[in-house]
Amino acid sequence: MKSIVILISGRGSNMEAIVRAAIPGARIAAVISNRPDASGLAFAAAHGIATSVVDHKAFADREAFDAALAEAIDAHRPDLVVLAGFMRVLGDGFVRRYEGRLMNIHPSLLPAFPGLHTHRRALRAGVRVHGATVHFVTPALDSGPMVIQAVVPVLPGDDEAALAARVLAQEHRIYPQAVRWFVEDRLTIAGEQVRVRDEAASAAGWTVPALDPSPGGGC
Repeated sequence: MKSIVILISGRGSNMEAIVRAAIPGARIAAVISNRPDASGLAFAAAHGIATSVVDHKAFADREAFDAALAEAIDAHRPDLVVLAGFMRVLGDGFVRRYEGRLMNIHPSLLPAFPGLHTHRRALRAGVRVHGATVHFVTPALDSGPMVIQAVVPVLPGDDEAALAARVLAQEHRIYPQAVRWFVEDRLTIAGEQVRVRDEAASAAGWTVPALDPSPGGGC
């Protein structure tokens, strides 16, 4: 049984997706937020998951916050730490502490559009496809070995909200899949790439997540 700690800052809809997936061999040990008003804490508590808050506003600098956050995480001895809408930039030392077991999801097809306002920037750039990426975290912002991506079309007449909703639906598919692969020991980090043992793919070349075997969602 692998222990997982999930970090959130708000609702944590990707946290909800992972919890609801009920991944065999995984135990969600805790959900931790940097905001005491994060609504996702109530969801976690209602599902019998331990919750805690490490309020970033209570610390003089990022280093002190990172140290307190690491202490809260390590109390649960996690095999994997999952960032699910955790809206704080983590220091290099923190990231290296959890190297190879710190996972994030970003709402773009990395390396395109790192940082904030990804959907707005994608629309302005006129791209024809957009999506989301699950990756292992490295000190560089929104970088690191990629586990799985989901692709969505950018449709005529799309606005930021419509595109964001389409991407979020795919996030909820691929993040539980990435966590499941980790739990099943199917992921190997080889330099800047992730290899997935026995990874399935559709005829079109898209990865087919085992939790939702319909083709066309991941790559």
